[in-house]
Amino acid sequence: MRTYLVVIDDSPETKLAVRFAARRAARTGGGVIVLAIIPPQDFAAFGSVQATIEAEAREHAEELVTTAADAVAQEGVTAQSLIKSGKPVEVVRDVIGASEEIAALVLATAASGAPGPLVAHFTGQDAGTLPCPVMLVPGGIDIARLDALS
Repeated sequence: MRTYLVVIDDSPETKLAVRFAARRAARTGGGVIVLAIIPPQDFAAFGSVQATIEAEAREHAEELVTTAADAVAQEGVTAQSLIKSGKPVEVVRDVIGASEEIAALVLATAASGAPGPLVAHFTGQDAGTLPCPVMLVPGGIDIARLDALS
């Protein structure tokens, strides 16, 4: 089955990427994987403080994937939810490498300013090295235009 991998976070453009992937999957008989990544902490806190930080990060990631999966379901597609910890680029590569069904990595660009780190990485130094296309959804795109394209 053709599956679209969408990396989600708190950014407003995430909703656009999820909507695009869900609509494409609905029209192609495919699926969607929503992936939330918990990046490594820049510092190590003591015992229970570290455990609390990690638990809060995991809880937030669970909220993100639940919201995204609900948005995908509105298009009649069931989403697979993944939460992974690690360096984002490595996590994305690992997830894509573990599934031959992933047809595209769907990322949204910021509406203005510099692109996010995953967009910069997969369209810059690593462009062309993935076994699937990278689909970029412009962060400033109008919903009607997005729907027409998807």
